[in-house]
Amino acid sequence: MIKISPVLESYLDHHTEQEPEILGRLRVETFQSTTQPHMISGEYQGRLLSILSKILAPKTILELGTFTGYATLCLAEGLSEDGKIITIDKNDELEYLCRKYFDESEFSSKIDFRVNDAKIELETIQDNTIDLAFIDADKESYPYYFEKVLQLLRPGGAMLVDNVLWYGKVMLEEEDKKDPSTQILKDFNEMITQDNRVESIILPIRDGITLIRKK
Repeated sequence: MIKISPVLESYLDHHTEQEPEILGRLRVETFQSTTQPHMISGEYQGRLLSILSKILAPKTILELGTFTGYATLCLAEGLSEDGKIITIDKNDELEYLCRKYFDESEFSSKIDFRVNDAKIELETIQDNTIDLAFIDADKESYPYYFEKVLQLLRPGGAMLVDNVLWYGKVMLEEEDKKDPSTQILKDFNEMITQDNRVESIILPIRDGITLIRKK
């Protein structure tokens, strides 16, 4: 994660809309019940996902990497009245936790939760039908996910890709030799920068999020 001063963090928290009560409970239970709670989007990033979704008012959202469903519920806040979010994760061990909060939320009827390999599920989705996508899954598959999701995304649609700064390792010369994911993300970031099919910007929030618009 990107390190910021405690003073700045406190200031940002104070001047950012607070998470809904249900998300607070999900966040606490994620830290109590999982071995890698840092994978949760968290309050600050969650409010970013929420407000971007509300600005776009998407009819169809695609999420790759559900984890415990925190980001799913944040993104769902901006869905159009007849909208839906398709969220995919192959980890069935956390399915119970996701479904618990999905069923309790006001968006329960709008969440299509698929416990399966994303590469299989992506083949069932029609091209040019996704308004907003959020990729936060296995890093080695990021290049594949980007190409496939870009195909599914409508022109003018937006894609968010998480963890693109990878604890700051992408900026260090030697880190790619210690961690294969670092080189994958370095190459991925360069690929996005040079892709003339999209416009993109890296937001230095938490572990880095790339915001992409399909031309």
